[in-house]
Amino acid sequence: MSNDGRLIGGAQQRSERDNIALRPKLLKDIVGQDRIRENLHIIIEAAQARGEPIDHILFYGPPGLGKTSLAHVISNEMNANIRITAGPSIERAGDLAAILTHLKQNDILFIDEVHRLGRAVEEILYPAMEDFVLDIVIGKGPAAKNVRLNLPRFTVVGATTRLSLLAGPLRDRFGARFRLDYYDQPAMEHIVIRAAGMLKVDIKQEGTQEIARRSRGTPRVALRLLRRVRDYAQTRAQGIITGKVAGEALELMEIDYLGLDDVDRKILLTIIEKFNGGPVGLDTIGAAISEDSATIMDVYEPYLLQLGFIDRTPRGRITTPHAYEHLGIPYNAPKDDDSNQPNLF
Repeated sequence: MSNDGRLIGGAQQRSERDNIALRPKLLKDIVGQDRIRENLHIIIEAAQARGEPIDHILFYGPPGLGKTSLAHVISNEMNANIRITAGPSIERAGDLAAILTHLKQNDILFIDEVHRLGRAVEEILYPAMEDFVLDIVIGKGPAAKNVRLNLPRFTVVGATTRLSLLAGPLRDRFGARFRLDYYDQPAMEHIVIRAAGMLKVDIKQEGTQEIARRSRGTPRVALRLLRRVRDYAQTRAQGIITGKVAGEALELMEIDYLGLDDVDRKILLTIIEKFNGGPVGLDTIGAAISEDSATIMDVYEPYLLQLGFIDRTPRGRITTPHAYEHLGIPYNAPKDDDSNQPNLF
């Protein structure tokens, strides 16, 4: 069972323990996201000087960039307990009420995928965040009455990959909002070196650079690749990760030198080969490769956009000349006809 009460299997449990162990503990341990780190330092220092909980904080951006880790860092810096939950797991208003009534002074409530909270649940959360009260209805019909319970002062830390889906009233109740961006190469190398040291992995500089370059600027991906390369090195290279060993391991996993995997290439090839380079709707792409369109939008598309391999247009997605060049395919400019299904999302 995980810290937030979820039942998980043995392999996933080991992976989760590894991720928790490799997370930064304090602000000084965070590499990259310099602007966010400095702002959090100011917020935390000011709150501690006043002897108050920090204001509610919202982190948003692509998955794997450290939103959960930042929540734990805030908890450690404030010397506060953290309660972890997720939007989809809070199905009824009563579920949230049970969580809120068990919070103590200065506790941190971390809500992952906060954009997936139901409307009825949000209505309970609004007064809790703003006035630290819980409004509940006891009884039914004419005998029903509203009871207001006072809550201890606590902090909500929300995380979302889809800021646009977050209800405006809920978004406005977060006093601080931060967007996490992809990490640059030096930051990724630092993350790989730190994790390798904690995992007691013998890694050379070239191996560090190879893993960092193929990690899509995402710490979660870097840690996953490091563990898989460690396995390869242990069985085929006396446990030492050199640049050559890392390259061989990652090629075996079908991850190229830019970090594109099989699904990334499948998305690009589908647009190029089946739809003449686009424009084509996201739902159509998802159907063509048997992948959920929301997963494409949240997980794969942001990195392809960052690389400049695809563009969003009012009529759908198109591939750019850079994608053709990377795949070794002669470039043909997409034709602007009416044969492709428009998709604004």
